[in-house]
Amino acid sequence: SVSQNKLVERCERLQLQSAAISRHVDEVLPAKDQGVLSAASAARELVIQRLLLVGKACENEEQRLLERVHAEEERAHQSILTQQVHWTEALHKLGALRTYLVDVITNLDDQSLLRAEQEIFERTEVAEGILEPQESLKLNFNQTCVQSPLLHRLWACAVLCCLTGSQEIHIDEKTLSPHLSLSEDKRTLTFSPKKAKVDSDCPERFDHWPNALATAPFNSGVCAWKVSVEQSCAYKLGVCYSSVPRKGSANEGRLGFNAASWVFSRYDKEFRFLHAGQPQPVELIKAPAEIGVLLDFAGGELLFYDPDSCAILFSHRVAFLEPVYPVFAVAHQSISL
Repeated sequence: SVSQNKLVERCERLQLQSAAISRHVDEVLPAKDQGVLSAASAARELVIQRLLLVGKACENEEQRLLERVHAEEERAHQSILTQQVHWTEALHKLGALRTYLVDVITNLDDQSLLRAEQEIFERTEVAEGILEPQESLKLNFNQTCVQSPLLHRLWACAVLCCLTGSQEIHIDEKTLSPHLSLSEDKRTLTFSPKKAKVDSDCPERFDHWPNALATAPFNSGVCAWKVSVEQSCAYKLGVCYSSVPRKGSANEGRLGFNAASWVFSRYDKEFRFLHAGQPQPVELIKAPAEIGVLLDFAGGELLFYDPDSCAILFSHRVAFLEPVYPVFAVAHQSISL
């Protein structure tokens, strides 16, 4: 009797279990499938709507910027034409005056020359009012006409999103400060207060300040790299010429304190852009966990970007005169490419 009761209970449990599974197969899964189809359809529609909106915004911005470029081109062109007319007339006046003076010197005797003195003075006085041409910004194309926060942010985001599959940047071990150690994949720099035993006579090595360079420079195109900085509260990221000072403890060897380096700097809660010893403060609500560095070599722009918030942290325009290397400094914990 006890065994029969147990078997009956087991049969009832199996029946209930089967009913639950049948209900799951017949009702729950089809409803889930329908829900997935509906959610996917809504997601596609959302993607399409948002991309259409972005595309429309880009088209409007394109039209606005192209109109501004055209207007600036016309303005500069008209300024140049006006100058051409003005200076052509000035040349004509000066040429006529010179011809008149040569004629006076050649054909008039002394008495006639004295009698014509007043006329000569009045004629030559015209030349005094013609000044020599001066450089004028009105004759140059004003590049600020293409400034656009929308285009700037979308461009930076698009470049940094295309990093996958691009050439990797590695840190040059020969340049490594004795205060830094490099991971095996040559992409993580770790700071140590104690100097390591290294060949400090190596000409490429930074022998005092905790700096390091990448293995290869950039000299054309658009280049970008991301650096994880969430472990460190003291670092510098940017670019420099190969001529950046590497020896000694003087300020010249600090990144951003010489004319050969451009860096974004963090020290505790202070963020700055540094170049040639002239810091520019950067106001941030929170410290970024990752920083994208974007270099437009031909366009002459160095840009620092927060991929998480899609915010441009700082942008600096400079005409680079020679190839530049990605450069790093770490004075607390570690950073990783």
